[in-house]
Amino acid sequence: MAGRRGAVRRAGCFVALGALLVGLSGCGADSPRTDSRSAAVQRVLDRRAAAVLDKDAAAYRATGGADPYLLLDLAAVPLESWTYKLTRLEGSGSRVSATTELRYRVDGYDKAPVVAERTLTLRREDGHWRVVNDEPAAKAGQQLWEQGKVTAVKGAHSLVLGVGQQRSVLESYAELADDAVPAVTDAWGDRWARRVVVLVPESLDGMGGLLGSPASGYQGIAAVTTGEAGGSGTAPADRVIINPEAYGVLGAFGKQVVLTHETAHVATRAVTSPATPLWLSEGYADWTGYRGTGRTAGQAAPELQRAVGEGTPPGTLPEDADFGFDGDSSKLARAYESGWLACRMIADRWGEAKLNAFYVAVGGHQRRAGAVEEALRSVLGIDEAEFLSDWRAYVRGELS
Repeated sequence: MAGRRGAVRRAGCFVALGALLVGLSGCGADSPRTDSRSAAVQRVLDRRAAAVLDKDAAAYRATGGADPYLLLDLAAVPLESWTYKLTRLEGSGSRVSATTELRYRVDGYDKAPVVAERTLTLRREDGHWRVVNDEPAAKAGQQLWEQGKVTAVKGAHSLVLGVGQQRSVLESYAELADDAVPAVTDAWGDRWARRVVVLVPESLDGMGGLLGSPASGYQGIAAVTTGEAGGSGTAPADRVIINPEAYGVLGAFGKQVVLTHETAHVATRAVTSPATPLWLSEGYADWTGYRGTGRTAGQAAPELQRAVGEGTPPGTLPEDADFGFDGDSSKLARAYESGWLACRMIADRWGEAKLNAFYVAVGGHQRRAGAVEEALRSVLGIDEAEFLSDWRAYVRGELS
């Protein structure tokens, strides 16, 4: 079932791009001398940021020798903003370590900045601070341009940024994304940005680097969407990240389903919260991906159909832990398929508008406990026990 898993059994859960703001601290953070040093370092970072935006190589090199090829690798990315915020300064003497928040926006696509935590090492020479190393902070992901020169392809509703990829491949992904955006809008409505940024690293290892996680955890996973659950107009921007090794071997149908699924995560992010169970967020994204394709339940849910045929249909909706990527691939497939059929049942019986309203109601709850139960009662007029009973019957009816 590698093809099936690659097509839709992959990440839709949230990988946070941002880091929590931490207070400026370090050796003698309250002393006038440290305040002065922090201010001097921040000025260097401000000049460095301005050089990036101005594409001024000489000004950039004047701030330090780290990442000499950054401007070349970034050249194709249409940046609207690029800033560094110093959050922590450690060390003494002529060498310090600065924890910073890099905040940047892609022009025309990001309402709010992407936030990436960075660790910069600076050395003081001839009375001036200079950056000698610039890398992701611990457990933070890389930026695409750290993996090589970026090629950018603009679509009608999309921006595809790739490293180590043929332009024709990126153009085909832009076409798929351009089809995904209106398909999601038709299902979800127009209350989202209606554009998507897709990142395509050179390899699975590159995907792991972008996510700040071991690449082995994403083997066979075609794509993930990064972002902040419960996002708003000020939340960091979403990115769809492609695994070129798994995505590239899919057929045209599988590629479209994957990208439509991930785009649905982008569209629903603002009303997805910690109260939203993964069976709903992933099920809704799968429902959007398959909507209008004509695929039967058996074609779209083969693992669940096999379980029904063997007399072992699921008794309950999957838990969040069932969506982990490092376990049994069949179990993972059944988790996604179960969520999809739950959303499909709501759309079939109560209508698509009710499915959307149910999704919003669950995400609007203050906590996970009671979120689904209250939304079922207020939106669908049914309690949780009835819903589960109906869903079990629906699964058997659709897959027998």
